[in-house]
Amino acid sequence: MRVNAKPLWRGTLTLLLGSGAAQLAPLLLGPFLARMYGPETFGVFHLASAIGGNVAVVACARYEFALPLAQSDAEAAALRGLCVRVLLAVSVTSLAASVAAALWWGSAWPLAVPLMVVSLGVLSLFTLEATRLQRFTVLAGARITQFWGCGALQLAMGALHAGLWGLLLGPILAAMSAALVLRRASSSDTGTATVQGQISGPNGRTPDSDHMNCAAATTDWKKVARLHRDFPFLNTPHAFLGALQDTLSIALIAAFAGPTAAGVWGLTLRYLKAPATLAGGAVSQVLYPTLGAQEGPSIASREQVRQVMRVLMASGLALGGAVYALSDWVLPTLLGPGWEAAGPLGQALAVYIGLHFVASPLGVVTLAWRAQAWALNVIVIGQAMFLAALASALVWPPAGADPLEQAATAISVAMAMYFGWYFYRLWNWPVPMAAEC
Repeated sequence: MRVNAKPLWRGTLTLLLGSGAAQLAPLLLGPFLARMYGPETFGVFHLASAIGGNVAVVACARYEFALPLAQSDAEAAALRGLCVRVLLAVSVTSLAASVAAALWWGSAWPLAVPLMVVSLGVLSLFTLEATRLQRFTVLAGARITQFWGCGALQLAMGALHAGLWGLLLGPILAAMSAALVLRRASSSDTGTATVQGQISGPNGRTPDSDHMNCAAATTDWKKVARLHRDFPFLNTPHAFLGALQDTLSIALIAAFAGPTAAGVWGLTLRYLKAPATLAGGAVSQVLYPTLGAQEGPSIASREQVRQVMRVLMASGLALGGAVYALSDWVLPTLLGPGWEAAGPLGQALAVYIGLHFVASPLGVVTLAWRAQAWALNVIVIGQAMFLAALASALVWPPAGADPLEQAATAISVAMAMYFGWYFYRLWNWPVPMAAEC
């Protein structure tokens, strides 16, 4: 069965163009930042960013991801109020933990973590609200604001010799600026959509009577919390574990190979994952509300996912080949003296980067299909395989071998097995009998 993919690809193209313009910032400014700050400073920055990002992905208990599924403006408003309450509690807790960590280590950089949690949590909330309203042009503009603002601020603070705090404050201030862009757009749209939103969903679909009765009663944030409890109970550990991979990876590398190696690892992955960030964000922000409007898996929605996977797999294959062929020369030349290890590291990660490009946008599929319990079990398996491969190569590297390169090779092998199984399951996702009729 063929499905009408024009709305999906039209929105995706808008976000791809905006994301492409946004991603030019770290790619173009990165070489200047690498020479300005150095690998060791980047190592501490990546560790702080990993911890802050790890907490930020669950700062609203993932309730913001229920916004595209809300079938009335009243339900969406209650979800927003719930997200703000949870974000406030998480932010206060992270502030207390960061103060204690700063005192324990005798360093001020942990104090940047709660600022990251607040800025990224607010940005996530407004991003999902704009996704619900299908404001793809505004989403693209906000992404440009975030990425270019971050790079420009880090560059300016580096010129002022701000050191580590120049790297830390750039993404914090840029995320808040992007959130303001989204907030203004969402506020203008909410007023015009209120009347329609009481009787139809954000995609113009009339909700079924059971959900309409339930949504009408969800003006209270406590009631809407119970209605969407799968998000904190199932998707929150899923998202936290996903982000924990980056946190533990940087921590393991810093512990066994030093902060300079952690800086090389973090900046190399930032460059290599840029295409996945670009395509993944664009495709997922369009695919999620599109699948969410179809009331669970069906033959049509599964075919839609297969169409997306075909394009992603062809693109991922090309990307992996390009990374392997070009990394050894491009990365050291781009980043400058002190970053020579980035070349072999990029080559060893080529297989993983190609597979990650395919997998990145597909995480929203299990959200829309209400298969969060299955996704949680799957990510635990993937996390275990990734970290086991990394740790084993760092702890027991072959004699004379570079530990980072060996770790990257082990990760590529482990993730090839994991993602191959994951893609097979999504491609052959079972459809309920009722959905086949």
